[in-house]
Amino acid sequence: TASVYILQTAFTPYLPATALKDTPIQKEARQLLKQQALKEAAWALQQQPVTVTASSSPRSAGGKHDFFSEADYFWPDPKNPGGPYIEKDGLTNPDNFVEHRKAMIRLSKIIGALAAAYKLTGDEKYVKQAVLHLKAWFIDPATRMNPNLLYAQAVKGKHTGRNYGIIDTIHFMEVAQGALVMQGAAAFDKQTADGIKKWFGEYNTWLNTSKPGLQEKMIKNNHSTCWAMQVASFAKLCNDQPLLDSMRVRYKTVLLPRQMATDGSFPLEMARTKPYGYAIFNLDAMTMLCQILSTPQDNLWQYETADGKSIRKGIAYLYPYIADKSKWPLKPDVMYWNNWPVAQPFLLFGANAYQEKSWFATWKSLDHQPQVEEVIRNLPIRHPLIWM
Repeated sequence: TASVYILQTAFTPYLPATALKDTPIQKEARQLLKQQALKEAAWALQQQPVTVTASSSPRSAGGKHDFFSEADYFWPDPKNPGGPYIEKDGLTNPDNFVEHRKAMIRLSKIIGALAAAYKLTGDEKYVKQAVLHLKAWFIDPATRMNPNLLYAQAVKGKHTGRNYGIIDTIHFMEVAQGALVMQGAAAFDKQTADGIKKWFGEYNTWLNTSKPGLQEKMIKNNHSTCWAMQVASFAKLCNDQPLLDSMRVRYKTVLLPRQMATDGSFPLEMARTKPYGYAIFNLDAMTMLCQILSTPQDNLWQYETADGKSIRKGIAYLYPYIADKSKWPLKPDVMYWNNWPVAQPFLLFGANAYQEKSWFATWKSLDHQPQVEEVIRNLPIRHPLIWM
């Protein structure tokens, strides 16, 4: 009896309600993604670790081990070229420093691909390669990243870092999930696993106690959704049940009721200069909260507010404009209008949760390997196999 209890407490919280049995959609998705995953893993096996210590910017106020990025929508002021940058919402400045973000996205691609291949094949060569990268980023004193984002999305002449930069680490989610998938392998030694969990535990503490972390938590739009999505993902790796419970409560009492309108739309995203892309992005994030946090005892896929708001309603609202973009009722986004949608996570995980074949068919028809940097930046879930 004791051993059964230990197994249940150790593993049940990791299983979303939709993952307790292999659905027809899961089976088909696995077959569809298998060759792509193995191809990406073959590439990942050839890659050497590249962390934040490999590049730097003279504009960073941090040190060698500090992640640094610059706010995407800030530009030199034509009236004062040497002065503080000014904002142009939705317009990305191509001259900003983004090397650390690129390195992080590269890591997420590597770990996501290796974890997916390991899940498909059981071959520990994928795990051995992943451990090299995980040690470099989170354990090795010479190359590790400090577990905070004090210098992310800086603005020249104004801010050495901003809370908005916390959204950059959404690309650590597949790193954490990949580590979770691979941690049972013999090649994933306990010391490495403990070191990685220690890093993510420290980062989650920073997200929940620091001034930037608490500021980001309280933002009213996609930033707070992504804050919660990250906290949930990292808490899942660390098996931090109190933090997971608090994120379930936050989804039900703060994020869903305050951000969604009764028709299923997200008004704050729809008011932006890129409403289509932002609506998709926020729906992906809320959907992933349901995927990460749902348990048989607390299934967020079935949760509905008193006034009828639910993740199902959110997907149902946006889906027609994904299936036929020409029906979109607002102006086209000021940038990247032609690059959305791609194979959005909300289509796959929503289709699986509700067995909606039309959503799944649309997901299958869309681009599964986007190459545009802005799309990749806003698509943290690129290896759905490791989440199912």
